[in-house]
Amino acid sequence: MPETGSKISVQVSLSGFSFKITGEENVSSPWLGAEKLFTESAFRKAYDEVEISLLTPKVALVPEIFFHPSDARGALAEVTAVADSDKVGSIPVPEYGAVLVYSNSIDESLSRLISQTVFLKDGSSVDVLPEMYYILRDLAGLREHNRIVASYRDGYLFLAVAQDASLKLCNVFEAVDFTTAEYFIFLSLKNFQLNPEVSTICCRTPLSEEERLSLYRYFKGVEEL
Repeated sequence: MPETGSKISVQVSLSGFSFKITGEENVSSPWLGAEKLFTESAFRKAYDEVEISLLTPKVALVPEIFFHPSDARGALAEVTAVADSDKVGSIPVPEYGAVLVYSNSIDESLSRLISQTVFLKDGSSVDVLPEMYYILRDLAGLREHNRIVASYRDGYLFLAVAQDASLKLCNVFEAVDFTTAEYFIFLSLKNFQLNPEVSTICCRTPLSEEERLSLYRYFKGVEEL
């Protein structure tokens, strides 16, 4: 009898990584240092599905009708610093009629090591994609009227906001601490007249108990995806 489908989702930033496993077992890790990579038993298994995301702030969402692959570097350079040596890629986001332009060149190698460590059951590896891509995917899959998905790590808040199928915001904010990240979240909701008291915020990165309780002071619900 075939095994129950298993999936691992790994998030990576400059300071380390976290992972979630669903399927036969359901496991969520805290944020782990890079030194844990080669001792973590979850990375010695193969999975039916593997997702590896990098929390790169070098992202730009471009309407599909205005996008051409030859313009990708220029589009990204309009919103963030892009070095000549930076590799620039793009991936469609059909749920919002857009293309996400990104660069994973943020002076780290952990994401590449993980992609060479965690494999699908057929022995193949998967590409490392930007965290913002998965934020937008998860945002589109929510069923609430006010949809809010965020990730926070290493001084960057990744935030996407929608009302039903209408995307209102997709942005990365520099936030030196979680209190500053909350400020940008509430400012963004205020700009679009979304009431946090009737909204659930979904977070893809692990929350500390203190962070979770802080968000619960303002939001109807707090969920970790």
